Amino acid sequence: MPETFRFSIGDLAAESATTVQTIRYYEQSGLMPAPPRTAGRQRRYAQSHLDRLKFIRHARELGFPVEGIRELLRLSAHPDSPCDAADRIAAEQLAEVERKIERLQALRLELKRMVGGRHGSLRDCRIIETLADHSLCASAH
Repeated sequence: MPETFRFSIGDLAAESATTVQTIRYYEQSGLMPAPPRTAGRQRRYAQSHLDRLKFIRHARELGFPVEGIRELLRLSAHPDSPCDAADRIAAEQLAEVERKIERLQALRLELKRMVGGRHGSLRDCRIIETLADHSLCASAH
């Protein structure tokens, strides 16, 4: 049975909680296939477009970069293949998240140290001093 192209770009945006501009970006970057157009040049989308867009959105919410998503989409087209490549991509993303968490924790400690300082006039303000002289920071951020 042939696909039914029942969604306009606005419908697709509403169904996926994505903006029209984001959908166009995904099309331009090759993450979404270019949809067929009506005689009036309106884009028309099928359920498969919505499913793919939801996949992309979920991957973006998990922080996957566009190239990682592109590779995951390519891999998903071969469902009987081993999962090793997808596992590697997810492991790389996990490592990136862990690096970000470490940086955020260091920033948190530094901000706590800055805020916990003495609270006199601005002349003696630890926050202003630390922001003005990076060497006063206790962490490398």
